[in-house]
Amino acid sequence: MTVHAFSSYSPEAGSTRVRLYDWFRHLGLTAERHTFIGQRDARGSTLVRNLPNVFSAEVRLRRADVRGSTVIMSREASPLSSGRVERRLLRDAGHSVYDFDDALFHDLSAVRRYLGQHGKCQSLVSAADVVIAGNDYLAEWASAFSSNVTMVPSCVEPDDYLQKSSWETAERPVIVWLGSPSTEQFVADIAGPLRTVHEMTGARLRLVSGASDNPALGSINHMIDRIPWSPTSFAPALASSDIAIGPLTDTPFARGKCAYKLLQYAAAALPMVAAPVGANALALQRFDGLSASTPSDWTEALTELLSEPSSGRKRRGDAARDAVERYYAFSAWSREWASALGLRL
Repeated sequence: MTVHAFSSYSPEAGSTRVRLYDWFRHLGLTAERHTFIGQRDARGSTLVRNLPNVFSAEVRLRRADVRGSTVIMSREASPLSSGRVERRLLRDAGHSVYDFDDALFHDLSAVRRYLGQHGKCQSLVSAADVVIAGNDYLAEWASAFSSNVTMVPSCVEPDDYLQKSSWETAERPVIVWLGSPSTEQFVADIAGPLRTVHEMTGARLRLVSGASDNPALGSINHMIDRIPWSPTSFAPALASSDIAIGPLTDTPFARGKCAYKLLQYAAAALPMVAAPVGANALALQRFDGLSASTPSDWTEALTELLSEPSSGRKRRGDAARDAVERYYAFSAWSREWASALGLRL
């Protein structure tokens, strides 16, 4: 069986890697890759720098012959399409699967409106034979437009992560956040509580993200240690931290996020504090994490985790690791994902 995998990002992009290529690796599958221009993002500046490749990519998509093949598409095949090219690929395929892990139907950015993409996600959900949604919120929405929706959460390979071996805090405790420059604004939103906790405990903030300082974090840059994300840097950076954070603003778009950050913390056996938004709420319950919504919540939760006995942090870390293996490991969802693609394990 020939599998064609379509995405607008390369496998180095978090969403594409987790929703497609980590699955191929886990199940030992091969697929023909269609990654638009092969870049980690499809921002306007990236597309402008690669205009000849953009033109070639659009031509290739329109010429792609997927008749009789299995197609799985992550989010979209082209960031410039209004959906027509994706619908043709999904409908021409012998079996088509559309996978999405964000509330794309709530993305009302000016660029997407200009390109006529407001209804794109809905049209792709309707065109696919099977829809894989990353959480219950997305699955419920998709079920209004498709009769064959499967919920498969974003998953991790727990063995890819180093686990904490000591829960004694350092003299200057380390609070870790893992993400990307585009989502550092969520950290900026809790700058006040982080600064207060730093003043109270000496705790420093470790950002596993981009290498450049973010002006939005100017008020707490003095307490930040940056570690540029790479496939080899993130695991030791997590395991050597004391506690982890997952701030998130409660918006319609954020409610569709898949709690992947928390899954990574749990795989490293990290105690955590996070906003109970969307899939975060259930994950926090399973991981014995603390919820925080207001600035005072954040200050109290962070100081509680840092001040409780190391045995308490170990208990939370062990519970998180056990739960991620049970509920969010690739092995726990292999049958559902394979069935969506028409595969038998």
